[in-house]
Order: sequence, then C-alpha cells, then structure tokens
Amino acid sequence: MLTNYLLQFALIGAEWVLWVLVILSFINVYIMIERAYFYFKRSIDIHDVRVKLEKMFREGKFDEAAEVLKDDESMEAKVVLFGLRSWDLGDHAVQDLMSGALATERTRYDRGLGFLGTVGNNAPFIGLFGTVLGVIGAFRNLGSSSAEASAMVMHAISEALVATGVGLLVAIPAVVAFNIYKTRVKKSVAQTELLGSTLLSQLRNRNTDIGHV
Repeated sequence: MLTNYLLQFALIGAEWVLWVLVILSFINVYIMIERAYFYFKRSIDIHDVRVKLEKMFREGKFDEAAEVLKDDESMEAKVVLFGLRSWDLGDHAVQDLMSGALATERTRYDRGLGFLGTVGNNAPFIGLFGTVLGVIGAFRNLGSSSAEASAMVMHAISEALVATGVGLLVAIPAVVAFNIYKTRVKKSVAQTELLGSTLLSQLRNRNTDIGHV
C-alpha cells in the first residue's frame, strides 16, 4: 500500500523539482548581488585608517577619533567606535564592548551566506531527486505495450537528466559566492581586530603612563 502511494507521488514527474531549483537560483542571484553591494559600500583602506587613528590615539584624541569614524558603516569602524565612546572606562571595558559589537557586526555581515551554503551543498541532491523521479516515470512507460514505448522512455530519461544538470548549475555559483563572501567577512574581522588591538594598546600605554605619574 505504501509503495503504491509513493509510486503515485513519483509519477508526478520532475518538473516541480525544476521549478524549485529555478526559484532557488533567483534567490541566490538576489543574495549575491545584495551582498556584493553591501561589502562594496563597506570597504575600507585599513592601512590609511590605522595610521590616522594611531596618531590620534597617541595624542589622546579619542573623542576626535570617534568623530572620524561615526559616519563609516564598515565593520571595522563601527566596532572600534563602540569601544571609543567608552574609552574612559578603561581597556578591559573597551575590549568587552568591542567583542560584543564584533559579534553583532559579524552576524550582519554573514546574513544570507547560510542560505548560499545550504543551496550550494544540497542543490545537486535536489536535482538528482528530480532525475530519479523522471527515471521512475520512464520505466513506468516502458511497461506500456505501445510501439513508441522505447522512444518515450529515452525522451523521459533525457528530460530527467536535465534536473541533475540544473541542480549543478544552481549549486556551483552558490558555492563560489559563499566562499568568496566568507573570505571577505574573515578579512573584515581580521582588520577589525587589528584596529581594536591598536586602540587597546594605546589605552594600556596611557594607563601605564598615568600609573607611573
């Protein structure tokens, strides 16, 4: 009984699987474009910013440094700014504040990447599932006594294999984009930690100098 129900489901065909893959591909394209624009708008010249901020930190101009960063939407600027606004609380408090801000910003930068990774890993299997459904229908037609049964089977199998090809076509760009964007996020995190360390080192030196006085 269960086998018959499953067979009836399989005989629906693979077309609906193709539609699922097409929808996933459109979502992928949207995420790729949106993330590319997001990262582009938040790119930063880390060397230039670090040199500028380090000079201001050495001069004790922490409030002025915060003014420089306040309109910057990059992860690096937002995390360091979060710590700068409380620089008078000491380096330990600033470090805790920046750690929390970094976790929040990383979540913002990772948005959508989980979907790309999931589609990249599973789209080939979805396509293969569609192929299996198509092959089941093809062999069902083979049981027909029609003279055209063989031609129908070959045609059905060729259509079924399209699902596997489409699955790969959806998966490959998703995997490539996922890896590129993950590398971009890691770069931003590393640069953020660099600027954060620069701020913390200056705060610690400042506290040491005050202690000696």
